[in-house]
Amino acid sequence: MNIRVLGCSGAIAAGCKTTAFLLDDDVLIDAGTGVGDLPLDALAAIDHILLTHSHLDHVLGIPLLADAVLRLRAAAGRPPIQVHALPETLAALQQHVFNGAIWPDFTRLPSREAPVLSLHPFQVGDRLALGGRFVEVLSAVHTVPAVGFAVDGGPASGHAHWVFTGDTGPNPALWRRLAELRLSHLVIETAFSDDEIALAHVSQHLCPTDLGQELSHLDGSVDVRITHIKPGEMDAVMQGVQRLDSPHRISALQAGQVMSL
Repeated sequence: MNIRVLGCSGAIAAGCKTTAFLLDDDVLIDAGTGVGDLPLDALAAIDHILLTHSHLDHVLGIPLLADAVLRLRAAAGRPPIQVHALPETLAALQQHVFNGAIWPDFTRLPSREAPVLSLHPFQVGDRLALGGRFVEVLSAVHTVPAVGFAVDGGPASGHAHWVFTGDTGPNPALWRRLAELRLSHLVIETAFSDDEIALAHVSQHLCPTDLGQELSHLDGSVDVRITHIKPGEMDAVMQGVQRLDSPHRISALQAGQVMSL
């Protein structure tokens, strides 16, 4: 089981793509601009999209992906791509994206009976079964309803989990749940440097000081990858992270990295 980083930046610039991960060949975890680097046949192979929340940098690949693969999937008789998210996230997509003004409603195209996309709600705590793989929906604390995900590596990995926090501020419930799981990788956001701590708090993101406090709740020594850093802010954020007195192995996530379970 492999998870490939398609994008992990908090905004766009040359060489910076927003959040998207590819689980094996057929499951997207968030659908930011990094999705656009996949070739058409790889896009057409995606059967599931898991969304952490409704913000544009995490969902804007969905309408363009749907348009790109509609003809291929229809010709092959493939079922709809299943979009899994909180009910509030799905409602935001329907109201603000697939509304005919911003983009056509691909939950009804090419026909109501056989659309290219279908929407599937979940709740925090649900365990999703996706082609023999299991993904747990974790809590997150953000400015809109949001979640994270824990991908179970299965028996071969000793049920080690790859965890993605999604966009989140401090979140005690997350650490209570992670204490019950075996972790292989923790992908956690740190969107702002400590110089912008007030902005981090208002927008319910983390900065290095908050990250250190959050990681203090995690026992042992875990591979921690920092994501969602804004373009141009890598040095400031990682310098703050490197000053943390943490037992964990912390580094910045990079597009193109592959994490194996």
